[in-house]
Amino acid sequence: MQNVVFAYSEHVLASFTVYVVDDSMDAADSLAMLLSTLGHRAKACYCAEDLLAFASAEPPDCVMLDIAMAGMDGLQLAQRLRAQFGDDVILVAITGAPPDDPTVQETFGTVDHYFEKPVTLEQIAKLFPP
Repeated sequence: MQNVVFAYSEHVLASFTVYVVDDSMDAADSLAMLLSTLGHRAKACYCAEDLLAFASAEPPDCVMLDIAMAGMDGLQLAQRLRAQFGDDVILVAITGAPPDDPTVQETFGTVDHYFEKPVTLEQIAKLFPP
């Protein structure tokens, strides 16, 4: 019998299920595409309700969400996700607003990270190190 050695990449082991929620389809699609290119299972969602449906079928490891969305905004969504998944999900607020904006300030108690748009590859690398 021959010995078989299984090799695997740390990249594969560090793959996460990441949902990107933004009512700007281009922003959601491009960030999800970048995350997929880096080896993550990424899905773009264009509203909070879509994300909640997907997350109930496949729980997220991370949700990157725009704060200023139409309908249920990012803060409300973050609060729902935190209530549903607790600390088992990494929540990342993404917005064009500066950190001293009152709406952004309000999210800091709920999310784990905050990125100002546009999100850079360096920020993603720090969030998901290989």
